[in-house]
Amino acid sequence: MMRMAARTLSLALLLGLMPLPALAATHRPVELKLAAPGASPKPMRMRLLLPPGYRAHSATRYPTLYINDGQDMEAIGLQATLDDLYRNHLIRPMIVVAIDMPQDRMAGYGVSDRAKGMSVVAPTKYGPVGANAQAYSQWLADTLVPYIDAHWRTRRDAGSRWLLGWSLGAINAFSVGWQYPRTFGKVGAFSPSFWLSTDSSDARSVQATRIAHALVETVPPPRNSRFFFAAGDAEEKSDRDGDGIIDVIDDVFDLMRGWIDDGGRGHAGLKQLGYSIDADYGVKPDASAAVFYRLPGGEHNQRSWARMLPAFLQWADGTQQDVALQQQGRGTASATGNHDKNSGKQPSKVR
Repeated sequence: MMRMAARTLSLALLLGLMPLPALAATHRPVELKLAAPGASPKPMRMRLLLPPGYRAHSATRYPTLYINDGQDMEAIGLQATLDDLYRNHLIRPMIVVAIDMPQDRMAGYGVSDRAKGMSVVAPTKYGPVGANAQAYSQWLADTLVPYIDAHWRTRRDAGSRWLLGWSLGAINAFSVGWQYPRTFGKVGAFSPSFWLSTDSSDARSVQATRIAHALVETVPPPRNSRFFFAAGDAEEKSDRDGDGIIDVIDDVFDLMRGWIDDGGRGHAGLKQLGYSIDADYGVKPDASAAVFYRLPGGEHNQRSWARMLPAFLQWADGTQQDVALQQQGRGTASATGNHDKNSGKQPSKVR
């Protein structure tokens, strides 16, 4: 009976037969499915979490957070975290769209080349990653977002539309945010798979051909976008360049600060492109355009991503940040200037 009701609801949503006020009256997630040709052979499932007061304040529009790997919604305690932050008045009301992973997760999540209209496939020991990344990324920006904007009371500017992901979903979120800045103005990337490369034959080749880092160097930067990176310091033991920093953190630092290859050639990161960066946001948060949040003891799993979530949500639209920024005298974040605590140091291995 419950399955039949869920199917009926999904069909009604797709056909536009159910009035939105009736949906808003329920405080349960609103489930819908949309076809995603090229990205998934089956319709993609999403669950919407509407904010408190959505029904009562019928003229109010809300920012929207889109989340990759929405099937992890319960495992990361999404609803409980939102409720707690709302209850303590630490974040403003938002609409959350949790998108279940594509049927083939490894194919759907990855990096695309929007200008060329193609996926950038990464060969790995687990198989190729990102074969359908272009189709998924384009569907997300050109189909899902307009659908949500048309059916729910969202704010329509990029600054009020955000994208979050973890692991493979995080590198996809970064790729989409970097290349669709008029759609998404803020990006969260937990434990991002920035190790994905076009040559995985050995550690040196991986280091030299990391796809996300190439994206930053070759695609013009979105000047008004902001980025929140997070990783745990116990996610792995791998250290491919032997500098004493585990790869998941090192890859983020290289992308933020720039890096030097084995031949001595410097490669631009966000810092060299003019972004203000904060590489120690968890200790002393500031208004930088790109921040890194290190989770002590954090591992590569849902439990740790749940612990990162409150910090990200408050960074995205916390009620306390306006006061903090005024006290710092920095105003709003921009991609100009440099607030990196290590701004006098060289990229990569010299920390």
